[in-house]
Amino acid sequence: MPSSDSHGYSMPFASFRRSILTIRSEQVYSEMNHDSNMQDLELFQRQVFARFHELSLAKADDFLSVSWIHKLLDAFTGCQEDFRAILCKNKVLLSKPPADKFATEYFDRAIKAMDIFNATRDGLETIRLWQKHLEIIACALDSNSKMIGEGQLRRARKALMDLALLMLDDKDTGSVFSHRNRSFGRKGKDHHRGPSGHSRSLSWSVSHTWSASKQLQSFANNLLSPRANEVTATNGLAMLVFSMSFIVMFVLWILVAAIPCQDRGVQIHFAIPRQFPWTSPFFLLHSRIMDESKKRDRRNSSGLLKEIYEIEKCVHQMTDLVDAAQFPLSEELKEELRENVEELSLVCQAFKTGLDPLERKLRDTFRKVMSCRTEGLDLLGKATEP
Repeated sequence: MPSSDSHGYSMPFASFRRSILTIRSEQVYSEMNHDSNMQDLELFQRQVFARFHELSLAKADDFLSVSWIHKLLDAFTGCQEDFRAILCKNKVLLSKPPADKFATEYFDRAIKAMDIFNATRDGLETIRLWQKHLEIIACALDSNSKMIGEGQLRRARKALMDLALLMLDDKDTGSVFSHRNRSFGRKGKDHHRGPSGHSRSLSWSVSHTWSASKQLQSFANNLLSPRANEVTATNGLAMLVFSMSFIVMFVLWILVAAIPCQDRGVQIHFAIPRQFPWTSPFFLLHSRIMDESKKRDRRNSSGLLKEIYEIEKCVHQMTDLVDAAQFPLSEELKEELRENVEELSLVCQAFKTGLDPLERKLRDTFRKVMSCRTEGLDLLGKATEP
C-alpha cells in the first residue's frame, strides 16, 4: 500500500505548498504596494510644498491679485489631480475599512467646497456691478474727450454715492447676488430643477441666511489629523486624505478672504499641522494674509483682493475731489481729476481682462471638485447614494 500512502500525503502537501506560495505572493504584492504608496505620498507632499512655496513668495504688488488667485487655483487643481490619481491606484484598499471612511468624509466635505466656490462666483458678479459704476464715473470725468461741467460732476457724484452704498451693503450683508442661488453646475433655465444622483450639491439651495464664515468654520472643525494606527491601517491613505482636505479648506479660506462673499471673514479658527513636510508655505501664506487684513485701510474692506483695494482707494480719492470741486475748476483740480480718472480706467481695464478668465477658472475648479467626488463615490461603490 505504499502508493496509496504516498498519494494520500501528496495532495495535502501540494495544497499546503500552494497556500504558502499564495501567502508569500500576497505579502510581496502588499510590500510592493506599500512601497509604491509611500513613494506616491512622498511625491504628493513634495508637489504640494513646491506649488504653495511659489505662491507664498509672491511679490507684494502681485500677492492676492486676480492673477495670483488664478495661480492659487492652478496649484489647487494640480494637487487634486495628483490626489485623484493616487486614489485610483488604490481602488481595492478604498473599498475596505477604515480607508473607505476617510474617503467618504472627504467627498462629503466636497459639497461644502462647492457652496463656497458658488459664493465666490457671486462675488465676481458683485465686482462687475461695481465696475459699471466705475465706468460711469470715468466717462463723466474724462476731460480728454470733453469739458467737465456741472452736469458731469453731478453724474459722477451720484455714481460715487451709489457705489459707496453698494459696497457698504456688501460689507454688511454679503453679496447682493446671493439670493439668486446660482451654481456653476446648472444653467439658468434649470433654476427649478431638482438635483439628481451623486452630482447633488447643497450649493443648489443656498439661502440668503447662508454664511461663508460658518461654512468654513464647520469645515475646519471637522478636520482631525489621523492617528498613527490609522495611517498604518490605510497604507498611508488617511494621511493623503487629511492633507488634501486641509488644502481644500485653506484655499477656500483664501478665496473667502479675497473675494466678496456672503458673510465673509478671515477670522476662521484652524490649526496648520506641523508634522507634515508641506506646511511651511501655508504658515507664511496665513501670516501674510492676516497681516494684510489688519492694515488700517483694509480692515473694513469688502475683500482683500488687490484690485478691490485699488477700487476703494480710487473711490475715496475721487469722492474727495468731486466734493471739493467748485466752478470754475482750478487747473490743479483738473489735473488731479485727470490723474484719478486714468487710475480708475486702469482698474476698470484690469477687471475687464481679469474677471472673465478668473470666473472660468473658478467654474473649471468647481467642476473638477465635483468630478473627483463623483469618481470617488464610484470607486467606493456609492455613486447612486444621495
